Amino acid sequence: ESKVILTKNNVIFSQLGDQYFDKRLINDGITTSESIEKPLLYRDSENQAEKNLKETVTLIGKESSNSKINKFLLTGVIKNSKTGEAVENATVKIQSSKINTITNAQGVYNLEIPAGTYYIEVNSINYKKIIKKMVLFSKGVLNISIDESTNLLEEIILKTKKNERVRSAISGVTAIDIEGIKNIPLVMGERDIFRVAAALPGIKTVGEGSAGYNVRGGKEDQNLILLDNALIYNPAHFFGFFSAVNPFTTKKATVYKGSIPAEFGGRLSSVFDISTKNGDLDKFKGEAGIGPVTSNIAISTPIIKGKSSLLIGGRGTYSDWILKSLKQANLKNSKASFFDVIAKYNHKFTSKNYLETTIYFSNDAFKISTDSLIKYNNFALSLKYEHTFNAKSKGALQFTNSQYKYGVDFDNGRINSFDFGFKINETQGLLKFNYLLSTKNKLNYGVASKLYNVNPGYLNPKSTTSPLLAINLEEQKGLESALFVSDILKVNNKLLIDFGIRYSIFNALGASNQKIYQVGVPLNSGTVIETRTYAQNEVFKTYTGFEPRISARYFLTDDFSVKVSYDRTYQYIHLLSSNTTQSPTDTWKLSDINTKPQDAQQFSIGLFKNFNSSDLQFSVEGYYKTMNNFLDYKVGAQLNLTPNIETQLLQGKGKAYGVEFLLKKEDGKLNGWIGYTYARTLVKLDSNFKDEKINGGDYFPANFDKPHDVSIVLNYKFTKRYSFSTNFVYQTGRPITYPIGAYTISNQQYTLYSDRNKFRIPDYYRLDIGINIEGSHKIKKIAHSFWNFSIYNVLGINNPYAIYFVTDSGQIKAFKSSIFAIPIPTITYNFKF
Repeated sequence: ESKVILTKNNVIFSQLGDQYFDKRLINDGITTSESIEKPLLYRDSENQAEKNLKETVTLIGKESSNSKINKFLLTGVIKNSKTGEAVENATVKIQSSKINTITNAQGVYNLEIPAGTYYIEVNSINYKKIIKKMVLFSKGVLNISIDESTNLLEEIILKTKKNERVRSAISGVTAIDIEGIKNIPLVMGERDIFRVAAALPGIKTVGEGSAGYNVRGGKEDQNLILLDNALIYNPAHFFGFFSAVNPFTTKKATVYKGSIPAEFGGRLSSVFDISTKNGDLDKFKGEAGIGPVTSNIAISTPIIKGKSSLLIGGRGTYSDWILKSLKQANLKNSKASFFDVIAKYNHKFTSKNYLETTIYFSNDAFKISTDSLIKYNNFALSLKYEHTFNAKSKGALQFTNSQYKYGVDFDNGRINSFDFGFKINETQGLLKFNYLLSTKNKLNYGVASKLYNVNPGYLNPKSTTSPLLAINLEEQKGLESALFVSDILKVNNKLLIDFGIRYSIFNALGASNQKIYQVGVPLNSGTVIETRTYAQNEVFKTYTGFEPRISARYFLTDDFSVKVSYDRTYQYIHLLSSNTTQSPTDTWKLSDINTKPQDAQQFSIGLFKNFNSSDLQFSVEGYYKTMNNFLDYKVGAQLNLTPNIETQLLQGKGKAYGVEFLLKKEDGKLNGWIGYTYARTLVKLDSNFKDEKINGGDYFPANFDKPHDVSIVLNYKFTKRYSFSTNFVYQTGRPITYPIGAYTISNQQYTLYSDRNKFRIPDYYRLDIGINIEGSHKIKKIAHSFWNFSIYNVLGINNPYAIYFVTDSGQIKAFKSSIFAIPIPTITYNFKF
């Protein structure tokens, strides 16, 4: 008869070695010992061991009788027990010890501990705490599934968000609730991350249908918009009416408008850090939406179950079909279309090695009753490889490429038809490390380098007999590199400090022909004294920037804190735009011998308070910002296809200051926020020369200066499925330059204009309403649906977008243009499967 003995990871000893007994004493055939080394599994007391027989014990690794290793690596993945999704930032600790770590974005944790019996505890926001008993013999894997805190889910989420605003050291940062924005009534029913951000204090747009955002007094080009760390140059479709970022594939969006982490650089005012969702590792999922102008879909599927997945999202408009169905002959030949697609692949090789890849592309084409077809597109590629060295240290190597280009195809069937366009390409490498020095000290450091290639403009006649001359401006190239380090230091229970240093270097590279102008005279074609020629990749100008950033939080009470911060930033690339708002046909220019980089310093202070009894959050933040080499333009500047563009530019000083109030409620039947901002942005362009001096060299309002800004976003839940939403906006009218008279010289009449930006267009205000209907909340159903019925500008206010002037029969007449002067009703349908 044969027998099989299952040892469950234990070593079977054929004999007891000398080490088993310590100083054996043999008396009359009886063996005794002063100390006995017990087998590993039974190190607990006899009573405790007997008690633990009733518990579920997980055995990890294989026991070895001659192992000389003191510590072993325990690794694993923390997952949502229902969805299988990885749980990020979960705390994994060994009870009765100081050994702990947190999970990364893929839910992976790593601990180094000696062999032994342990209780391992997992804690995470929105999840129930779980404790498991394990016996570690050698290195191994322990995957743990945790349950959501379903009974108190909403309360836990909201209190955590509130505490984060009070507890964190960083001020001026906002996390946008991607799922929650579906309840906010917006034009055409589109979920728009950027429009929701613009409803928060400190972030503005110049008006409806405008691309670009002004953050705490900064210009549109002073915002770093990142999608999985790849830069997006134009984040808008259809000249600003729609966002170019798909909300169905977006995981989270964080806006830094005050304290900018040291790892980000190259822009003065803000960072929009947008992360794409990971695909599901275990099952096929999807989400889709149908609106009056656009449709949207996102699907996720595992590639290798439990290891890799693919997420694909796409969005497009059917406005071309609408235009072709119209009766007007001129509109039938018009075009107004756009689409964007995104794909993300993520692969977990091991618990320590992870790869993710994101590819993004967007395209717009527009032609309304003209012979010009305007086309523009974005491309972004992001490759990231993460490696965990141990429980305290991990690193990431990332490669990104971003491209933006536009073209104007003018074809009237005549010899003066042409193609006109612009292109910019940037490629970046980033190496970043995180190191946990202690539970009170977390270090981040790394190096980044970015190569710019700019084609500033070209014009190609379509006909060989065209009177137009071909133009191809000289390409620009630059290398921007940086070293950065930051540390989060918990001084004590009240004081938390987040400080960092970024040192940036910009090298302007050839091939290039740089004009050298006479010193002490205005820059124009008549003051050029020489042209210097530089070879391919030759460095002809270097700029450096020391960029310290520090912020601190101090608790006045447990739910009341004060924060202070100081940031210095540099920007080596500039947007050239004579428009009030950012246009798809604007060009970008690198710093060189004649154009200096812009730099800014910002001081801020804020008070943050939670009212737990009423679930209210309140904050007030004040800031003061100064800017050097602020870029502006001469009167009548020509920016397109100008070879010596520096002769059209002015660089001066800027200052911005303001105070932001926010009252927010995220729980209960009535939720939402009320925000108010008072902010000013002033520019000073002074010179010894008349044509380079604006408004007598005094400070004047920037063209996006809008002192008062009120936003009220509220949602009332009648039931779990039915809710009513409203969105109210009021803004001071933006500055404008008016004609104030006329004069005659040599029988020729000329218009006399006021000082730049001396007047303002009328104030802007708008009310939107919406009704939201959730589908039934049954767990087992084909799809979970959501209906939104909204009316944009329900009062039909004829808000002015622009004021312009035309001379007619010797008289100057003013005209007003508006975007949405009537109520715009919308019905959208979304569903998840």
